[in-house]
Amino acid sequence: MIVLNKGANAPLPDADLTVRVRWATGPGTPDVDASALLVGANGKVTSDADFVFYNQPEAAGGAVRHLGGSGEQRIDVRPGALPGRVDRVVLAVSVDQGTFGSLSGLELTVEDASGAPAARYPVEGAAGETVLVLGEVYRRGDQWKLRAIGQGYDTGLAGLATDYGVSVDDEPDPAPAPASAPVPVPVPAPVPAPVPAAVAADESALPPDMRQRISLRKQAVGVTLEKKGLTGVRAKVALVLDASGSMSALYNSGAVGRVVERMAPVAAQLDENGSLDAWIFATRSARLPALTIADLPSWVPDHVGRYESAKRPQAGPSPEGGRKSRLSLKRGARRFDLGWGNNEPEVMADVIAFSEAEPPGEPALILFFSDGGVHQDRQIADLLRRASSLPIFWQFVGLGRADYGILEDLDTLSGRLVDNAGFFSIDDIDQISDEELYERLLSEFPRWLQAARAAGVPVGR
Repeated sequence: MIVLNKGANAPLPDADLTVRVRWATGPGTPDVDASALLVGANGKVTSDADFVFYNQPEAAGGAVRHLGGSGEQRIDVRPGALPGRVDRVVLAVSVDQGTFGSLSGLELTVEDASGAPAARYPVEGAAGETVLVLGEVYRRGDQWKLRAIGQGYDTGLAGLATDYGVSVDDEPDPAPAPASAPVPVPVPAPVPAPVPAAVAADESALPPDMRQRISLRKQAVGVTLEKKGLTGVRAKVALVLDASGSMSALYNSGAVGRVVERMAPVAAQLDENGSLDAWIFATRSARLPALTIADLPSWVPDHVGRYESAKRPQAGPSPEGGRKSRLSLKRGARRFDLGWGNNEPEVMADVIAFSEAEPPGEPALILFFSDGGVHQDRQIADLLRRASSLPIFWQFVGLGRADYGILEDLDTLSGRLVDNAGFFSIDDIDQISDEELYERLLSEFPRWLQAARAAGVPVGR
């Protein structure tokens, strides 16, 4: 039997499979429910019937079946009976009360038809999540394999379902108080134009501790730029932030806000106006107001503060006339309805369109942060090929150990005028020093600049 670490994979026998999820039981241990999603090459289910869970115990004519158990959950998978449209079967578990941090001994085991274990994945590091994607049984050519994933959500079973394209419904709205008028759901306000440096607030107004951190970070960026031969180079800088359901813990802990604070000095040193453009994305994307260092004290809580859902949706049959669920990120008085999933192509296309509309003359450095779940490989590859003739360099940064799809194979992506993208991942970005972070962020940008100039890409002098 093969024992897998997070991110590893193993071949599976060409036979019917039994997936067992086990954990240590005891007083106060929450109930665990297993579920499965039959997903196509696009990373989505074909219909709600492809979601297997306690209220819908089988799919594809019984090719995937959910069975309970005492102290374990069981899902039977018959790969040979799966429709050709199914590229993988995603295996997940959820708790109705509490979190996985209160569980111990959680593991996933896949057995062959005789009951012999073929692969095992002991899950480590679960904390505040209410849902975990443990792994997936996926096609690779003529063979089926198991990949250990261990990706968590703290947004419930509905968050998982919606991430993969299943329609879920909001809980019924409570009746309004008689004296209260209905409150309309706020819609995103128009994004203001970037604030020119001449009218930006004085950085001396920053809190003293932030001002000291920023000063040291600007120095660290300057040292890195000098080492890379980039002193005096001007570039537009943009930040793209994943806001899918699995990112919620990073927003709620303040980690995303700390990322923004560490990226602002990069723009301060490279951009003529010290301005950092910004986007956020999940199933949909939105452009955020550009920011300068002086904006940080208000910008961070307004735009990357706590991750909240307007309503907790429930998975299950949709009542007639029920509204479809949505996840909203509440940013101060604004609300962005972005969904739960990962749609990198939409935000990438928006960044490209924005860059193409800008006056020519300076290259653009895109700092793109994601915690994984990347699955639209073909669309991402097509966008990178299209953008390879444009003055845009994409620096992708992975937050944690996860499946980053095509981002892990950028060096071998063919069909581009120049290599216009880089990728690295970090287990815990708060544990990496500023010096190392800036060194890695800016390691490939100068090589791209040189290659782009040689290829005739309009990147300026």
